[in-house]
Amino acid sequence: MQLILRDDLPFVELTVIYKGYTIEIPSVLVDTGSASTILAADQVTVINIFPEPEDRLFTIRGVGGSEVVYSRRVDRLQIGMSGLNNLEIEVGGMDYGFEIGGILGMDFLTQAGAVIDLRQMTIEFST
Repeated sequence: MQLILRDDLPFVELTVIYKGYTIEIPSVLVDTGSASTILAADQVTVINIFPEPEDRLFTIRGVGGSEVVYSRRVDRLQIGMSGLNNLEIEVGGMDYGFEIGGILGMDFLTQAGAVIDLRQMTIEFST
C-alpha cells in the first residue's frame, strides 16, 4: 500500500470495525516512535466509541506534549486488506494544530509485521 507523504510525514487511511460498525479514517500518521495506536475521538464517535463511566483515563506523553486518553478494544483495525482483530487502541482529542485522524503505533506495526519502504513510500504487512 502506498504511503501518503504530507509535510514530510507518512500517512495512511485505516478501517476500524467496532460492534458491527465500520469507519474509514483518513490522515493516520505512521509513527514508529509511538508505542500505541491512538485514534481521534471525533472520528470514532461515528461508530459509537464513546468514553464510558468505567473507563480508566491515561496520560500519554510525546514530543508534542501530553494528552489524556482512554482505551477501547476494537473488533478489527486494518489497512487495505491487512489488519488485526481484537486490538486495544487509545482514543483522545488529538488537537495538535493540524489535521490528523490518528497515529498508527508500534503495537499495530509489530503485530502486523509491517515492512516500511521509505524509498518507494510503501507499507506492506505479513498478516
